Amino acid sequence: MFSKILRRDLVKYLPVGIASAVLAACGASTNNTTNAQSDDAVNTSPTNQETYTLKMQSTWAAQDIFQEILQDWANKVNEMSGGRLTIDLLPVGSVVGTSELMNAVSEGILDGGHGFTAYWFGLNRAFSLFGTGPSFGMNGEMLLGWIYYGGGQELYDELLQQLNRNVVSFFHGPIPTQPLGWFDKQITSPDDMKGMKYRTLGIALDVFKDMGVSAQFIPGNEVVPSLERGVVDAAEFNNTTSDRLLGFPDVRKVLMVQSYHQPLEILELMFNKDKYNSLPPDLQAILKYATMAESADFNWKFMDRNSQDYLAIKEAGVQVYKTPQSVLQAQLEAWDQVYESESQQNPIFAKIIDSQKAWAKRVGEWSLDLTVENQTAYNHFFNAQA
Repeated sequence: MFSKILRRDLVKYLPVGIASAVLAACGASTNNTTNAQSDDAVNTSPTNQETYTLKMQSTWAAQDIFQEILQDWANKVNEMSGGRLTIDLLPVGSVVGTSELMNAVSEGILDGGHGFTAYWFGLNRAFSLFGTGPSFGMNGEMLLGWIYYGGGQELYDELLQQLNRNVVSFFHGPIPTQPLGWFDKQITSPDDMKGMKYRTLGIALDVFKDMGVSAQFIPGNEVVPSLERGVVDAAEFNNTTSDRLLGFPDVRKVLMVQSYHQPLEILELMFNKDKYNSLPPDLQAILKYATMAESADFNWKFMDRNSQDYLAIKEAGVQVYKTPQSVLQAQLEAWDQVYESESQQNPIFAKIIDSQKAWAKRVGEWSLDLTVENQTAYNHFFNAQA
């Protein structure tokens, strides 16, 4: 009896190679008791366990770094599952358009998807608060902290339930502060942007509209062609690596960095709930914890790649300017109007805002008080000027 239980437990929990070796040893010590026991051991071997494939589409172009990040995650899932779970990845537009992805996943047209919650802005404006809302002094890591420890995940699940979306979501990937964007000339004040046709997304659209900007959403892979055709005068997308790969430096030579329109954002991995629930518990856990592992890996890769592409952009003749304080202040004042107005008419929006503010106030005080500013140290060691 002990031998039979031992065999089953070993093949269930040990990697394939180790389990096979131990099974061989166990078989020798038990004198090959019966054919039935031998068949039982073979049938429960991990090499014969059922395999699964998830068909997933992203909201990214095939060459974008975010598609690369998604592939990194898929590789982790495959390795952690010992090949039992495979992810079949497709780029944006392969099955549905960007804004249609959540519905496609909910309806089972796709098993999963990857993108920003602001892309589902049309379903409920509260989706923007999980990445393109007011920062309240937070960065992307702090927003992820709110997701996992401040009640954010529960509020997102509540939002999905209210909208009857058959989706399970996990968050990862703290996005660095996004640039104000790409322009024909330097922006020196809020007046420079008034009347400008400008691409952004989510509730940040309302922020810029309150600043007198003609803001509109255009999917990421269509932004540079829209700049070339004059559909928009200026645009922002996300980060220096994505911007370079998509070709922004080819159509605009001024990059304004730093902004409060999207100072923090995170990525969403979503799955059809029925498909997710049909998976064995260990594979469900792998999807979740591979997402957490990818979050850290994403952060490190972005440091490496974004910094390299930032230098390459400047070497290519792009003029980089910091967004002036007057524009930053105008953005914050517009945020006041936008989130207060929306909170009055959207209860779940107000609930999420209250939760974020409580988390940001507590965590922000701790971070600002304990974290030393790094400008002084950088200037000292690299003889740089502030």
